[in-house]
Amino acid sequence: MGHCPAVIENTALSRRCAPEKAQNGILNMNDKIRNIAIIAHVDHGKTTLVDQLLRQSGVFRSNEAVQDRVMDSNDLERERGITILSKNTAVNYKGYRINIVDTPGHADFGGEVERILKMVDGVLLLVDAFEGCMPQTRFVLRKALELGKVPVVVINKIDRPGARPYEVVDETLDLFLELGASDEQCDFPIVYASAKQGVSGFDPYKLESTMQPLFDTIINSVPAPGGEEEGPLQLLISTVDYDDYVGRIGVGRIERGIAVRNRTVAVCTEGGEPREAKLSRLYRFEGLKRVEVDSVGAGDIVAVAGIPGISIGETVCDPLNIEPLPFVHIDEPTVSMDFIVNTSPFAGREGKYVTSRNLRDRLFKEVETNVSMRVEETGSTDAFKVSGRGELHLSILIETMRRQDYEFAVSRPRVIMKRDEHGHLLEPIEELTVDVPSEYMGTVMEKLGTRRAVMNNMINDNEGSVRLVFDIPARGLMGYRSELLTDTRGNGVMSHIFKGYEPYTGEIAERTRGSLIASESGEANSYGIFNTQERGRMFCHPGDPIYEGQIVGECSRNEDITVNVCKKKHVTNMRASGSDESLRLTPPLEFSLEQCLEFIRDDELVEVTPKSIRMRKRLLTKDQRIKDFNRRQSQSAEEREEL
Repeated sequence: MGHCPAVIENTALSRRCAPEKAQNGILNMNDKIRNIAIIAHVDHGKTTLVDQLLRQSGVFRSNEAVQDRVMDSNDLERERGITILSKNTAVNYKGYRINIVDTPGHADFGGEVERILKMVDGVLLLVDAFEGCMPQTRFVLRKALELGKVPVVVINKIDRPGARPYEVVDETLDLFLELGASDEQCDFPIVYASAKQGVSGFDPYKLESTMQPLFDTIINSVPAPGGEEEGPLQLLISTVDYDDYVGRIGVGRIERGIAVRNRTVAVCTEGGEPREAKLSRLYRFEGLKRVEVDSVGAGDIVAVAGIPGISIGETVCDPLNIEPLPFVHIDEPTVSMDFIVNTSPFAGREGKYVTSRNLRDRLFKEVETNVSMRVEETGSTDAFKVSGRGELHLSILIETMRRQDYEFAVSRPRVIMKRDEHGHLLEPIEELTVDVPSEYMGTVMEKLGTRRAVMNNMINDNEGSVRLVFDIPARGLMGYRSELLTDTRGNGVMSHIFKGYEPYTGEIAERTRGSLIASESGEANSYGIFNTQERGRMFCHPGDPIYEGQIVGECSRNEDITVNVCKKKHVTNMRASGSDESLRLTPPLEFSLEQCLEFIRDDELVEVTPKSIRMRKRLLTKDQRIKDFNRRQSQSAEEREEL
């Protein structure tokens, strides 16, 4: 396509005027408010852009030391360099109040993006000037367009080597058309920026030294929020936070009326019984802080406290006019795993919360704030089925609970299958995008072919790199990230997004190597590890405590072998030259939580404690495993006879 981006920007700005006037010619209070969400693919610079908007709006003192990605306040977010939870902030610019919501970029946290879109009137769609439109760009844009939000496109990282701003604008417009955007939505304004450098402008090669062009575009392009201040109160809760002093805090947008502190309100949901409560605290967002206020009018985003058990999707309204608002539909989870009470011999040594009741309470508490997660009871009181958007979604929950002193075990992740109206089995399909150097393209295609992937597109950038786009079953993605890094020597980058349910594609080959299983409990020592390491790759160090049934290594063959890494050398009075030389041990593999979840099979578990992550067999003793194997063999023989 050959349209000029500057033309789009100019027509958009001229079409959308500054705040509309009320019928009597006087500006309403909410005409000076703009509510926006920043959405994009992961690592396209959302949180860095919020940093610059905060800095240049005067939130921080000139001599104040401010860390990078200041909105990523969670320890896990800072360690991993990603945004996990959506967060609110607000800045003041030329007398306008701009409420900003920073959102996650990973597909696994798409539920965070879906629910906050109800709070805003417009979105800043960030697109990397080099990478262009990626899978999550499509997902978040589709959700925003379906809800009728006004888009502003920001081509970010304009200073990146190899940036291709005009091509990326064409790709973005193609994406808008593909998603069925209206003519007005396709007439989006464009701002070119480098969030890291703090510069922006309407021409990629003539940028101003501030973010003023972006601020002005937000004010001129995003409409003021609607809502009558004279009407009865309606406040839709989209986020729930917690404070040690005031308890649960509900965050949402006032759709109608005025919220007043200490006023009695009714809390209701569609089809539910209303209950009375009192707004003991009322906050507005100012920079990174919540500032207590006496009243807030329609169109603004507020935080309220004093409502016991306030939940996402509930409506706070006038007791004399109870009208619950509909909440946005959240896509269903696609992956599940079992959270099980830890039954290993080391249970209770490192964790504080270890019982079934502790585990149950914590999981059901998570569902109150994590709208895209599901928790179900199972036939056992010691196990709970937890479903989420992907492996990362569930592993973040596991890591968070681990840091809160919980101790438990988890099973291997498994995809959630469905059946259509004809009884045919359906499975979740993901759209996978892989960027690799050209020399590794054949290896990647071969490996993905064995995982039932179908290639849809291949784009060569003429700089030694190629982008491959596949449709692949969600089952086929499990464990592939580490394999891709190995095959491409760390140069491969992959991202994926849920596409939909399609007919079952058939069996996929699983792990081709077995496990090395400890045959007795004790302490691993150099002699035992030295005599075992020739059978495969080890996971344990000398001195590590070991119990029977723990997985201590990966076998070099496709079978499980019991080994004794606790075996000590017998002491005798005989000595021989060279026999007591120091043993040469191969450094063991150290797996992260995600790698452990990818490694285990259906008959294995990951034991998670505040200090350790171990892998183990479900049945710890060899006799139990043999009996279970014989029982399953006899069952399958009986089923074959019946057929």
